[in-house]
Amino acid sequence: MNMSLRWYGPGYDTVTLEQIRQIPGVRGVITTLYGTQPGEVWDREEIRSLKKTVEDAGLSILGIESVNVHDDIKTGAKDRDRYIDNYITTLERLGEEDIHMVCYNFMPVFDWTRSELARKRADGSTVLAYNQDIIDKIDPEHMRESIEAMSAGYVMPGWEPERMGRLADLFAMYRDVDEEKLFSNLVYFLEAIGPVCEKYDIRMGIHPDDPAWPIFGLPRIITDKAHIEKFLKAVDKPYNGLTLCTGSLGSNQNNDIPGIIEAAKGRIAFAHVRNLKYNSDRDFEEAAHLSSDGSMDMYKIMKTLYDTGFDGCIRPDHGRAIWGEDAMPGYGLYDRALGAMYLQGLWEAIRKNG
Repeated sequence: MNMSLRWYGPGYDTVTLEQIRQIPGVRGVITTLYGTQPGEVWDREEIRSLKKTVEDAGLSILGIESVNVHDDIKTGAKDRDRYIDNYITTLERLGEEDIHMVCYNFMPVFDWTRSELARKRADGSTVLAYNQDIIDKIDPEHMRESIEAMSAGYVMPGWEPERMGRLADLFAMYRDVDEEKLFSNLVYFLEAIGPVCEKYDIRMGIHPDDPAWPIFGLPRIITDKAHIEKFLKAVDKPYNGLTLCTGSLGSNQNNDIPGIIEAAKGRIAFAHVRNLKYNSDRDFEEAAHLSSDGSMDMYKIMKTLYDTGFDGCIRPDHGRAIWGEDAMPGYGLYDRALGAMYLQGLWEAIRKNG
């Protein structure tokens, strides 16, 4: 198991590589070329420069999150093959730079959705939260103003201004895309990139839908154990894997996370481990990683990962905003550093007690 932290890169992240390097046990970062747009070919020299920056800080790039998939690929539009070719070129360049894990998602329009980015908790910390009643009142094609108000000036991944400025066009693109068609387009994409993944030993980890149910009339296809089993069977190759995100899958209280881990044994390319607190069947908020702070059994999740032979990269996921830190919601230093230490403590105890 390799512990990591997500880092957005120079000019985008308030957390520095020097700070990350000081978290015991953290060997590397999960990063991206954050300024690139979906469908662009990643510049080889920019990849090398990013890698050098990370390595000069005494860390390594353990994976990329994300190489975003263009909407023409997701919808099966006429230009999808051109964008798939671009994606293949990017994967080839990553492989040549000795980067072998890529996280991506296949969610329509929104990569993830929350109704609040700074809900205040009893301890004074603030967290990302979701309330279905609030979401039901939102006109999704006019979310830009709400997002700008929530984000406090930070550019949120998946909610970039360029994307939020064309929501009406994006919704129009998906008007005739149902779950079956979206899944078929995903399989087409995965089969097309297969040869380059196999050549460079790249493991692709699809990120589950967040939240794990349809919203705004958009289809969702990576939501639960049955959908994940269908996905892994459809392209039954080692390169086709899952990013286990306990927060995304855990948004649906009916999901048995350890059961999903067992079903995906050997196919989990990457793990995001975080805790949620359920307030009702329509409201949840993110919590500290400690099991007792939320509703999820973090020990059981980590033990199931260990028992099923998981040996990949793991990172603490969204953290609370604590101790007055000014940072991108969910991605400050302090609480994620606490989370990294807690998860490593669980892993050490599990390993020593075998």
